[in-house]
Amino acid sequence: MNYAPIIKEIGRGAKGARPLDVDQAQAVFGDMLDGKVPELELGAIVMALRIKSESAEELLGFKRAIDARTPQLAVPSGPRCVVLPTYNGARRQANLMPLLALLLAREGIPVLIHGRHDFDNRSSPFALLAALGVHPAADTAAAAAALARGAIACMKLDTLLPGLDRLLALRLRMGVRGSAHTMAKLIDPCRGRSARVVAVTHPEYLQRMHHFLRADGGHAMLLRGTEGEAYANPRRRPEMKVFEDGMARIAWNAEEGGAPPLADLPDCPEVADNAALIEAILDGRRALPAALAAQAETLRALAHG
Repeated sequence: MNYAPIIKEIGRGAKGARPLDVDQAQAVFGDMLDGKVPELELGAIVMALRIKSESAEELLGFKRAIDARTPQLAVPSGPRCVVLPTYNGARRQANLMPLLALLLAREGIPVLIHGRHDFDNRSSPFALLAALGVHPAADTAAAAAALARGAIACMKLDTLLPGLDRLLALRLRMGVRGSAHTMAKLIDPCRGRSARVVAVTHPEYLQRMHHFLRADGGHAMLLRGTEGEAYANPRRRPEMKVFEDGMARIAWNAEEGGAPPLADLPDCPEVADNAALIEAILDGRRALPAALAAQAETLRALAHG
């Protein structure tokens, strides 16, 4: 493919750039995933998309490229598999994404966690998961076997989708995130049998993801994540929106007011303390935060829907 005409269209800046159509976006992102784009052109495409931001058509095209390359896991009969992305880790607060996964799993709901961690200033979610007895699967067959026996399945991105993992690794060289980071949170390894949790960091992406999830279909929950992780902030419940086959509804409105620290929920991003906090909540020695209870309740219903 000649990438110069593509770069010419998307590289004119936030106001002058033109979006790719769905087919163009699918072809270009597919080449990016397959490692076919030379480094110079790849850097130009990544930065052009970051500056202008992705259109709805581009997101759909990128997703089609990802779907064509994402291996699918068999989900046992019964509830849908809740898919939790983890690409940030803890910085100031405890990471309660594993708590959400464990709450669902102990009620018989299949859970798949996928992600990547490359931050020096955040605690690794995979180290936290390991402290709680959840370890990455060696391959998709092992992940499917974990689901079959009722355990939480966990896959690192370099195992699940190596081409996308290489794109995310560019952040360390370029200094900024790109479209690949947005798309990583939309991966669906259980199409038709999944309930994805889509967590965004920046408020403007809530509207963009709303339109995307309606067009993409399937079952999903959209919320503003906590420090980038896919769980409801216990300090102030965010709006949680549910999508079912193109139809959207608000499951929980956002709480008003600020988000001060909670006296009964310590800020403990370090792995050992974070794991101990989660175990104490699961054992009933500490109260389950209301925002997490609301999210788990909604995901249970979505998984059974």
